[in-house]
Amino acid sequence: MTQPIPSLLDRAGLDPSQVARLVSRGLEGADDGELFLEYRQSEMLVFDNSRLKQATYNTAHGFGLRAVKDEAVGYAHSSDVSEEALARAADAVRAVKGGYCGSAALAPARSNVRLYGEGNPLAGLAFEDKVKLLEAIDAYARAKDPRVRQVTANLAASWQVVEILRASGEAYRDIRPMVRVNVSVVVGDGTRQESGVHGSGGRELYDRFVTSEAWQFAVDDAVRQALVNLEAVPAPAGEMDVVLACGWPGVMLHEAVGHGLEGDFNRKKTSAFAGLMGEQVAAKGVTVVDDGTLAGRRGSLSIDDEGTPTHRTVLIEDGVLVGYMQDRQNARLMNMAATGNGRRESYGHVPMPRMTNTMMLAGDRDPAEIIASVKRGLYAVSFGGGQVDITSGKYVFQCTEAYQIEDGRVTAPVRGAMLIGNGPTDLNRITMIGNDPALDLGVGTCGKQGQSVPVGVGQPTLRMDRITVGGTG
Repeated sequence: MTQPIPSLLDRAGLDPSQVARLVSRGLEGADDGELFLEYRQSEMLVFDNSRLKQATYNTAHGFGLRAVKDEAVGYAHSSDVSEEALARAADAVRAVKGGYCGSAALAPARSNVRLYGEGNPLAGLAFEDKVKLLEAIDAYARAKDPRVRQVTANLAASWQVVEILRASGEAYRDIRPMVRVNVSVVVGDGTRQESGVHGSGGRELYDRFVTSEAWQFAVDDAVRQALVNLEAVPAPAGEMDVVLACGWPGVMLHEAVGHGLEGDFNRKKTSAFAGLMGEQVAAKGVTVVDDGTLAGRRGSLSIDDEGTPTHRTVLIEDGVLVGYMQDRQNARLMNMAATGNGRRESYGHVPMPRMTNTMMLAGDRDPAEIIASVKRGLYAVSFGGGQVDITSGKYVFQCTEAYQIEDGRVTAPVRGAMLIGNGPTDLNRITMIGNDPALDLGVGTCGKQGQSVPVGVGQPTLRMDRITVGGTG
């Protein structure tokens, strides 16, 4: 029988009643706030150049105490989970408060929903077996094609326990597993080299990803992409129609549109979408949601880092802006409901509105029909890095796998293609939406104000008209 996972207070040898008194003292007179306790185990194995180059294991344990008063936030954190450290933190966060305002926020609603198991992925596979798996990946990739010059394979996992305690005595708890498997391949022909990558993961154990079918598929796809890029011609430049593939290309939606729909940017009126609630901001048929309730997905959470159950939040419905992603503070200040998007990287960080799994919903067009409709354009299958200005909505994204479309047919692969545009503007340039919605395979990580959190992205196949493509041809 599986033993229950002990409370983090018990792990630290703390008296719950004394901790409750310290939290109440620190948050007395605040509008909102909480004690966030975290215990995390994580590992990373990197196999490169046919040898194990990195094997790291880390354990982190700490707390963060936050007091919120209007727009001000007092935050103190420590890796020393003791009554003395909690007492110092309580004194520190009181500095942001004036007098008691009598409007302390109600506690988050409770939920019995569990979107993932409590098992620890680090303990599910012996270290020797993990190394053998990486060796097998390396050997299989090198045997695929004589042009394979370098193989890098990574295994990463974490197991996080969080507990959230409020001044009024409510307590919330979540146990969060995470795994990721990544394969990167470099192929070469003469002096030219190109790369391909395949990654997958989610809030589960390693089991599904370490079957021979799973890791061989990952290697096959990474090698395929690298060999495609080896044959690629310089990308054409100019304004043209672009077809985005389903799944991972939703990262462009995440960056160019999703961040602009987070509550803090809109409250501060620094988003290109600020003040547009209820207005048409995208083409008819475009519906965008942020859904943290998808079982086992990388961006999902049973509760967010403030204790609020995650939601399926509709952001844009049939082209109309209808919602923002909110944490508790920004929702309160904007007189809106919290949506379960209050997230933080660790106990050392304050929560803020962040995406979970952000996606565009399906339309009714067949993907083959969408491609066939384009006379001359670009078919973008996968993206690498990108940059976005939240205030203006301007973006630049690099394609890591793309093809020319000529007379309705996908033809030569291209290299060096960049998509350049403006998110709010280009939402209105979507003219065809596919019936093939898909999420990414579980590799997304989002950065904001120095904090990184795991996320998911997704979309169906899309046609966007008159997009600027930067190229080398």
